[in-house]
Amino acid sequence: MNREGKIEYLIEQLLAENTGYASIPKPVDMQEKRRLLRSLMNVRFPGPVPPEVIKVQDELLQEELEEKGVVDVRKLPVIGDEYPCTEIKNADRIILWQGDITRLRADAIVNAANAQMMGCFVPCHGCIDNAIHSAAGLQLRNECAQIIEEQGHEEPAGKAKLTGGYNLPASHVIHTVGPIVGGKVTDQQIEQLKSCYKSCLKLAERHNLKSIAFCCISTGEFHFPNKLAAETAIHVIDKYLSTSNVERVVINVYKNEDYNIYKKLFL
Repeated sequence: MNREGKIEYLIEQLLAENTGYASIPKPVDMQEKRRLLRSLMNVRFPGPVPPEVIKVQDELLQEELEEKGVVDVRKLPVIGDEYPCTEIKNADRIILWQGDITRLRADAIVNAANAQMMGCFVPCHGCIDNAIHSAAGLQLRNECAQIIEEQGHEEPAGKAKLTGGYNLPASHVIHTVGPIVGGKVTDQQIEQLKSCYKSCLKLAERHNLKSIAFCCISTGEFHFPNKLAAETAIHVIDKYLSTSNVERVVINVYKNEDYNIYKKLFL
């Protein structure tokens, strides 16, 4: 089965799960077919997936990952080699990298999750939660749903949970819920953001994970000011590494705005 055949097969399987999808027009263009598949994956509620569907999905996602290219965090330069970093004590263990976090081969990448912790249900949304779930596959939402079901409540801000990485090059995903800022940032929200970073690092160390890649937690849809978020992240990460066995911490940025903010902090 070629790539287009896999996409068409998965679309048919997901459409068949919901009779309400019968009126959805089937696109002819390959790009639009892939967009429809991602949309169907995004809106699918947790539930059993037939093994044959998982098999085809995994083959497709692995092909797409190979095409995007995997980036090994162990081969990325640390900030101590690229910037003066005079005030950063652990500049030999921190990396600044701009790009798609779903390409990173690390022991764990961090997902900026919502309180339901089941991924973004908005079709093809541009948030990192959507990107990670879309690249990992349907299994990730199912594992997240199981965690929430077992704990019996939504995930509070500042905590962290560990899942598998599935079709990601990262072995694990650490999900954390950052503070949502509606106006002026409060002291409580700053403490919650600090807790996100601490909780993720503690969880990584508890599971003997040596490398972890952070996204810019809370700065997107949750509207935490980018510069303050970066300053908070660096403060917590650098302090934690001084007494930690974690070997590599990647600060992953996607937007030029965040990249330039971090560069200025390291100069």
